[in-house]
Amino acid sequence: MWQTIKNAFSDKSIRNKIFATFGLLLAFRIGCWIPLPGISADFYAGQFGGTAESNTIFQLLSMMSGGSMQYLTLFALGILPFINSFIIMQLLTLIIPPLERLSKQGDEGREKITIITRYVAIALAVVQAIGIVVAYKDYIEPMFGEKNGWLTAIMIIALLVSGSTVVMWLGERITELGIGNGTSLIIFSGILSSFGLALVNTIPQIQADPTKLWNLFGYLLVVLFLFAFIVFVDGGERRIKVNYAKQVKGNKMYGGQSTFIPIKVNSSGVMPIIFASSFMTIPMMIFQFTGQDNQAFVNYMTFCYPGSINSQWQWVGWVFYYLVMLVLIIFFAYFYAQIQFNPQDVARNLQQYGGSIQGIRSGKPTSDYLQKINNRIVLFGALFLGFIAIVPAVLFQLIGAGLGVNNAISSTGMLIAVSVALEFNKQLEGQLMMKHYKGFLK
Repeated sequence: MWQTIKNAFSDKSIRNKIFATFGLLLAFRIGCWIPLPGISADFYAGQFGGTAESNTIFQLLSMMSGGSMQYLTLFALGILPFINSFIIMQLLTLIIPPLERLSKQGDEGREKITIITRYVAIALAVVQAIGIVVAYKDYIEPMFGEKNGWLTAIMIIALLVSGSTVVMWLGERITELGIGNGTSLIIFSGILSSFGLALVNTIPQIQADPTKLWNLFGYLLVVLFLFAFIVFVDGGERRIKVNYAKQVKGNKMYGGQSTFIPIKVNSSGVMPIIFASSFMTIPMMIFQFTGQDNQAFVNYMTFCYPGSINSQWQWVGWVFYYLVMLVLIIFFAYFYAQIQFNPQDVARNLQQYGGSIQGIRSGKPTSDYLQKINNRIVLFGALFLGFIAIVPAVLFQLIGAGLGVNNAISSTGMLIAVSVALEFNKQLEGQLMMKHYKGFLK
């Protein structure tokens, strides 16, 4: 990897692309520190900060936005509305026939879907901005002398939507002018920024109590081990060998080759964890609107939430929460795998081009065989995601709580960081290889 980076900087055009990428990411980070007017930042720091005892979707959103959600800055919504819009459009493409036809019309169809995705992202940003303002309207400080701060609220909504639109534009410019996927790199920079800020905040605590340095070492060792484990599993795949029969067309003979169908162990990526985390936070979101001064909220926090209220039943909340979390991760892993991998289409394409799996007849037996293999691999991938989502959260709570770094980086953040870093390295290698080919042709 280091040799790839060295070779990339030695080439002028690739070096310019790297500088363009870093420059646009710097612009994103600057926007993450521009505060919004009319809102108390201390209140939001308490709501979204790392002081909570569990890894909720709110800490995940704050981490992915580089802390801008925590203090409600200009880029507080970040790239998340675009990501949600992209996921929604992916699902709708499978359901709505006109969108499915557009997706099969090549670059022109994909461009139209991208335009629709942008409009949906802006609509989602408006909804999220309105939700934030309505939920915390009591903390809006009127700036224009109006009653109830309605004009200030409209301004905050407009700024939040504008900030999200600018972030979406920065992501597209990174993809166009830089190296790698701009959306992924923006999330990657936000995760690293949040992690770095959390480590910097431990310095005063270590100066006051030097023994906490061992907690920091233990925490970093666990993080490094988990990163190595994620990289190891991320590269794992099952290769199903495919043989192509020889075909004579005119005066030429085609086929007679062997290839393979790669099925990754963790083909779903982080999506099952994100879906499961979002589902688990629905009760908390309901209680935020209905009030937290009733017995139902106390019972939920005691028996269904991990260690939020000190009581003799605290362990019940841990077991229940993480057991339901594991079941949801497995469910969403299979759900997402059905969207990504269609054995019937693969078997049909193999039969059309004269390919076959050794020992398996073409047609339905091939699709059944692929479905069986995929189900087994998805199970291992789902168990891996469950391990990554649950075990690190418990370890970080035990090791890093004393330093306040238990929520510095989540399992989801580590999965995203690893996948983006590996993809960025592949993009660099592809750029270098293209340059070598051009030099050879010259």
